[in-house]
Amino acid sequence: MTEAAGHSPSPDGLRPLALLALGRTGADIERLVREVRRKLRREGRTMVWDDLETALCDGQAAMSDDLRWRASVHEAGHALVYTLTGIAEVKAASIGLHGLGMVATVANDRLPQNEAWLMNAMAAILAGRAAELLLFGETLAGAGGADESDLARATDMALAAETRLGFSGHQPLLYRPPNAAMNELALDRDLAGRVHTRLLAAEAIARRLLEEHRERHHDIARRLAAVGIVSGDELREMIGGAKDTAV
Repeated sequence: MTEAAGHSPSPDGLRPLALLALGRTGADIERLVREVRRKLRREGRTMVWDDLETALCDGQAAMSDDLRWRASVHEAGHALVYTLTGIAEVKAASIGLHGLGMVATVANDRLPQNEAWLMNAMAAILAGRAAELLLFGETLAGAGGADESDLARATDMALAAETRLGFSGHQPLLYRPPNAAMNELALDRDLAGRVHTRLLAAEAIARRLLEEHRERHHDIARRLAAVGIVSGDELREMIGGAKDTAV
């Protein structure tokens, strides 16, 4: 994108724009910039950063302070556990509008994909929910409710461990295709029990790490609530090189 007229904002000044652009594709942003430019040409002036922020904010409702803090706690939990376990490199953690939050990661492909790796990956996915439980004693519905939600992703991984990855303590050599296994999950109480037990174990890993690194988690959440987006480099500096890969 061509730089807007006027002075370039500092990295902290760019945070609101990065936050407001969450969920939009490059094509979406290009289209928005063209529309802003056309509007400003009619007004006889050049574009400044505030024009982009206004355009990105149009039609959006800001998060309440309470929801902003809850979202920060949730995303900070993910970011911390991803980093401590080394499962993935965090590129950025952010919170946005309408309760939107995300942690952008790049998977660590140097790790052996064994059962410990799977449990740590599940722990990182469930860490947002675990963080909410630790601080608020309850969770919001955002951890579930959709096929791409935290609960859906973690359940699919636990189901894979029990039906097609060979990690099950019950008939580990028996492979069941994903669609068949998902159908069985609704009908087979024993399978559902084993999957849920695995999910509880992964959540316990996340809870332990969050409790052991409580101050780091709270520092990340406070920073996220204050500025909206935290880079991976800033996050790793706040964590200070701490690692914990034990399941």
